[in-house]
Amino acid sequence: MTNQPLSPAAQAVLDAFNAEWPDGLAAALRAVADQAVPENANPVGDEHDDARLFQWMRIRRQLLAIAAELKANAQ
Repeated sequence: MTNQPLSPAAQAVLDAFNAEWPDGLAAALRAVADQAVPENANPVGDEHDDARLFQWMRIRRQLLAIAAELKANAQ
């Protein structure tokens, strides 16, 4: 396997994960949420935009809830 540069999204997750455990895992999940569903996500293109945005934000909230639980459990 060759070492190729990571995309900015993948690098952000890796950098967060490499932080101190388990805070690093919580930070990595927050980075995943930020990369997959940015806080200011705004789908455009068809009549299903509101439903799509609702689903995206639900996924983001679930990822952030897991991160918060890990962070709280680490303290």
